Amino acid sequence: MTASRDLLGPVGPFAEKIDGFAPRPQQQALAGEIEACLESGSTLVAEAGTGVGKTYAYLVPAMLSGGRTIISTHTKTLQDQLFHRDIPLVTRVLDLSVSAALLKGRSNYVCLHRLERARAGRATEHSREIESIAAWSRNTESGDITELEWISEDSQVWPLVTSTAENCLGAECPLYSDCFVVHARRAAQQADLVVVNHHLFFADMALKQEGFADLLPGADAFILDEAHQIPEIASAFFGLSVSSRQIREVARDARAEAAEVSGALKSVLEPAERVENSLRVLQLAFGGRPGRGAWRQVRERVATAVVDAIEQLDQLRECLGGIAEGSKGLESCTRRCESLVERLRFLMADVHDSHVVWYEAFKTGFVLHATPLDIAEPFRLFLENQPGAWVFTSATLAVGEQFDHFTRQLGLHDAVTCYLTSPFDYQRQSLLYVPPGLPEPGTEEHTRAVVDAAEPVLAASGGGAFLLFTSHRALRQAAELLEDRIDFPLFVQGRSPRAQLLQRFREAGNGVLLGTASFWGGVDVKGQALSCVIIDKLPFASPGDPVLEARLDTLRRGGMNPFATYQLPMAVLSLKQGAGRLIRDVHDFGVLVVCDVRLLTRSYGRVFMDSLPDMPFTQELDDVKRFYRINTHVRGGQS
Repeated sequence: MTASRDLLGPVGPFAEKIDGFAPRPQQQALAGEIEACLESGSTLVAEAGTGVGKTYAYLVPAMLSGGRTIISTHTKTLQDQLFHRDIPLVTRVLDLSVSAALLKGRSNYVCLHRLERARAGRATEHSREIESIAAWSRNTESGDITELEWISEDSQVWPLVTSTAENCLGAECPLYSDCFVVHARRAAQQADLVVVNHHLFFADMALKQEGFADLLPGADAFILDEAHQIPEIASAFFGLSVSSRQIREVARDARAEAAEVSGALKSVLEPAERVENSLRVLQLAFGGRPGRGAWRQVRERVATAVVDAIEQLDQLRECLGGIAEGSKGLESCTRRCESLVERLRFLMADVHDSHVVWYEAFKTGFVLHATPLDIAEPFRLFLENQPGAWVFTSATLAVGEQFDHFTRQLGLHDAVTCYLTSPFDYQRQSLLYVPPGLPEPGTEEHTRAVVDAAEPVLAASGGGAFLLFTSHRALRQAAELLEDRIDFPLFVQGRSPRAQLLQRFREAGNGVLLGTASFWGGVDVKGQALSCVIIDKLPFASPGDPVLEARLDTLRRGGMNPFATYQLPMAVLSLKQGAGRLIRDVHDFGVLVVCDVRLLTRSYGRVFMDSLPDMPFTQELDDVKRFYRINTHVRGGQS
């Protein structure tokens, strides 16, 4: 059998059959490392810089392996891209007969049982949408709600017609044999390649830890793309949470299920209403102001309301338990009440040695979390109990060329590591500019100084820029300052949905987009629409974050330096993500502007510099202007 690296080489089928395919030694090297990992059943952690082409580098050996492979990526958009574009192309180029399945979380599929119940209920405000969904459900093959493009993603109808792990009736559902989720999982059980996203993957991991049946099929290999997201996502699934939505929905579902059982509704109405009343009191206790913080900050203020919510949920559970026999829906609501009571009691406990308890408050709700301080041990145990090859890959996993930060978080002590730089010519295609004379970040005048420094750069670039901020406050201030100072189209995060904002930015060609965290990574804009990325300051995490604060304290008590071992590596990886937006193609060029003097004045600045691509560096604005003048013809020739 031809080695994966040769198939991606200059005389391989990709070069022969795909117009514009450019063989890259880094891509071939990554494919070789992954092929060796799959053959040996080992664990590989690989950073592949922007432009390496890691998707083909793992699809080729996975398809040739002859085993079953689960591929997990960060978002549903990337899932769809893999399944609908990349896998069919590789299958065609290699002339292979490989079956693939796309599997999403259950909330992405319409639930026929809940749809039927919604049609029979009194959801008059959503009646038109519900009937539209019902008509579509009779013709769709997948049941994937992304097909319903005429209904908004944030429509309030979706919780009525989709299920969650909590309210799904499983095999006891009367429409189980027609269930779209069941059909999708059966297809996955028979496929050679199964494409999932990280949230579904770790939901399955959490259920396995509790001894429930697997959501995903067994596999010989697991490839986790965009792996830099994994520590945070895994932490959430190894922890527990309770939300106002979960409490509200169990009361609503209890009434709906009771309405279908003769004589049951009357006994359920009052305890369900008391649950909803206790929830309203609890939401008022949080103050109705968006924010997040440590549980200890609000415990005294909300404790009485939490205790009352526990009591009302327990009474609803007791009521349901007395009438649930014979009704799978009421039995499910009973179990949900019991689970909510158990989790709330855990959150209310006085001591949490292994978890940090914290809250998120929104205008219309809240979530209480218990997040484990360390997931290395449970994650390591999970890998040991799930034999097979494991590949973790991303464009941002290493600090410098070291993977200690990533592998330590996940307990991957025996992993093989592979560091592959981008094939792009950063010496020719890019320039790193740190404006002179900037005030220290954190000072009142810093954001204004960032805007002052950005204005002549934007004039030189002709727009086509991202301005990335580490806080919403700085973003709002910069937006106000820029409003009347530039003639380019201005796009500000929060004023439109993210996807719409990006689309309009691409179409503008010379737009200026202001964004925070969600625009630092996972955004791909090629060509002239983006030739400048301006970052307001080094992205150290907020010291007020409750989970971060607790983790730093744990490291400190363990005799470690929390800044060197956690805060600095996290910031370096975030900066690499932001910088990675700039050059996305061999024809791209652009200037990376970092408006933080600490890059040059602090000893740790060198760690950041060493982790960025090998760009020429300047503090002279004239160099920036010259760079754009020289590359103008390139910009004019690109689309």
